Amino acid sequence: MEETSISPNILKIFFKNLGIEFLLSIILLVILSVLLSTTSLNENVINPSIIFISAFSILFGSFLSSKKIKTKGIIIGAIQGIIYMLILYLISSFSSMNFSIGTESITMILIGVVCGALGGIIGVNIK
Repeated sequence: MEETSISPNILKIFFKNLGIEFLLSIILLVILSVLLSTTSLNENVINPSIIFISAFSILFGSFLSSKKIKTKGIIIGAIQGIIYMLILYLISSFSSMNFSIGTESITMILIGVVCGALGGIIGVNIK
């Protein structure tokens, strides 16, 4: 039986890229807010844009992590997507003081897992 251990270097890469995911999300959300306030862009694009920004950020961050770690991209990416969405859920729940889990929350978690796994697969296979 093969023993699996997580080295401090892997954790460092993992959390560094998780930070990059949130930084990218913040930058893209600021751009979205500027566009919403300076153009005649319809407010109906807010929710789909937030989903896209989160998905893209997770995909990018898990790609970077798995490219550096070079193994188990699907697992690394999926875990990174789950952690990103868990942190996002906690932040939004504390800000609104609403801790309910509905279909939107479950959908976001699934999107996070899928985009993370996809980013991990791409990162492991890019040379």
